[in-house]
Amino acid sequence: MTVLPPQQIVERVLGGVNAGSDVAGRVVLVSETSEAVLRWANSTMTTNGLGTSRRTTVISLVRVEGGTAAGVVSSSAAVTDPLQLDELVAASEKVARDAGPSRDAAELPTDVVDDKAWTEPAAGTSIEVFGDLATGLSDVLAGDLRHYGFASHSLTTMWLGTSTGVRRRWVQPTGSVELNVKTPDLEGSAWTAVGTADFTDVDVVALAADASRRLEWGARRTALPAGRYETLLPPSAVADLMVYLVWSMEGRAAQEGHSALSGPDGPRVGERLTDLPLTLTSDPTVPGLEYEPFLMTSSSGGGTSVFDNGAPTRRVDWVREGVVNELVYSRAEAAEFGTTFTPAGDNLLLRGGPSGSASSIDEMVAGTERGLLLTCLWYIREVDPTSLLLTGLTRDGVYLVENGEVVAEVEHNFRFNYSPLDVLRRATEVGATVPTVPREWKDWFTRAAMPPLRVPDFNMSSVSLGR
Repeated sequence: MTVLPPQQIVERVLGGVNAGSDVAGRVVLVSETSEAVLRWANSTMTTNGLGTSRRTTVISLVRVEGGTAAGVVSSSAAVTDPLQLDELVAASEKVARDAGPSRDAAELPTDVVDDKAWTEPAAGTSIEVFGDLATGLSDVLAGDLRHYGFASHSLTTMWLGTSTGVRRRWVQPTGSVELNVKTPDLEGSAWTAVGTADFTDVDVVALAADASRRLEWGARRTALPAGRYETLLPPSAVADLMVYLVWSMEGRAAQEGHSALSGPDGPRVGERLTDLPLTLTSDPTVPGLEYEPFLMTSSSGGGTSVFDNGAPTRRVDWVREGVVNELVYSRAEAAEFGTTFTPAGDNLLLRGGPSGSASSIDEMVAGTERGLLLTCLWYIREVDPTSLLLTGLTRDGVYLVENGEVVAEVEHNFRFNYSPLDVLRRATEVGATVPTVPREWKDWFTRAAMPPLRVPDFNMSSVSLGR
């Protein structure tokens, strides 16, 4: 049987909205993902594959006693019969009627744009996207070291239709490659990664060389006690911490006094964190890190609302020139608190190094008298939401720097306790912003560009056995 085109799905669902019924509006989301993957282990190619998936979501907005309710129902089944859509509509209306009035209720946006791509089919990737990567890998895998890794590339095509006339389409590329390089005896291990939209900018030979250099640093090992160390956080580690910070910048939580962005007189918007010109931004137009220019969501919470589907996204400076600048608010929350609708973003950039002359991580190492150089972080968890204190572990290499050189690898990892707010408050040097992969949050957040940061007192609270 023939799978119904997304546009037909949208029009079928929206065509059933009856102005005389209790249905106040409807939203339809259809997403189709085409994904290619490539794996290698023990310096041998092991797996490659290509797959597609589709998800259809119907959101019904129903008038109920006390307001408007939202009912959300999704299906990953292929839609081959319009009657399947009628069942989704009926189910979503029932969910809404059972749920009661929504706190975030608002009129659906009416930002109707002539989206000339609306009628186009889903975009597809292919194994050929890895062509240059595979050529470089053939040289990398021929070496003496043992190489393990994973590359993925996906194109997700999204269609959004609403009963207010919004019809939007967007193709979201997402890609990354991770390398783990080990010594022949498997005693030494190093990791590196990079995000990409299309793999044309990935130099896998250079990535492998960077990881191999770290293995050379591990030829000498040393033990260090827990404590506070001057620490060079590489872009990946900075990304993990900043992503968690932005996830915690919910306006309602700050207004109601139960977040780290709550102050004695309300949210800490306007509070200076640092004299460094650090700006933390989400921007849908950044080349190579673009995301959809309209809001598309199947759930409400954390400043996001299903009632906002179709509203335009925009650049948001969460921190501007060292000052807390904006928090996340849905349109209903913005009206409630008398502030501006601020949609969450799907990329994140931190900038603030000296214009045109920001240091690389190697230059920052050269300027270090004694300190630690990290590779990445993982297993990050929140300890105290009122200060945004996080804990987690270092991973795949902690290195001792003395007199401007890496002199040894620490023979164990550390557990850290530190707040990303304090990272911004305490940083003393900002390097050059480069694309990176937040290792801990890679499955949820890949579009990031961060600088390395120097933090003079990063708290390594305890030793964690193992490397």
